[in-house]
Amino acid sequence: MDIGKILERLMSMDDTTWLRHANPISGWSRVTSLPLLAFAIWSRIWFGWWALGLLIIVIIWIWLNPRLFPKPKSTNNWMSKGVLGERVWLRKKQTPIPEHHIKIAACLNILSGFGAIPFAYGLIQLNIWAVILGGTIMMLAKLWFLDRMVWLFHDMKDVHEEYNSWLK
Repeated sequence: MDIGKILERLMSMDDTTWLRHANPISGWSRVTSLPLLAFAIWSRIWFGWWALGLLIIVIIWIWLNPRLFPKPKSTNNWMSKGVLGERVWLRKKQTPIPEHHIKIAACLNILSGFGAIPFAYGLIQLNIWAVILGGTIMMLAKLWFLDRMVWLFHDMKDVHEEYNSWLK
């Protein structure tokens, strides 16, 4: 089971959506998703069941974000290359990628999963320190993963003509 591919299908990510998501404004604003999710869930203490409305807004934001921004004028920046690298990563079964990328990405995804444990615990128990600890681990692992995706994109753009065509 490839969670990345499942999420890509749930997000309805097609070629146009991926290109729009490569806009660095889309990528950087997407970083807000985890803190917004935490806030929406935590807000149940203030808003009760109305917090579900905030949660729905955050879910809509996560889905809408890759569609909101125009295609980037340039993809020659860290965030754009990270997003393009994620796309390469998701195609790893169709177009094999170097083994060293697979190993470190798997480790970073596991690390992020470990961060999800205190994050979820903190949101359930309303323990702010657990939320901060788990969220920090998840965010750092995600940003490190994104940095690896930049590296992956650089390694693969000269091997696969389509990937190179994504550069502007």
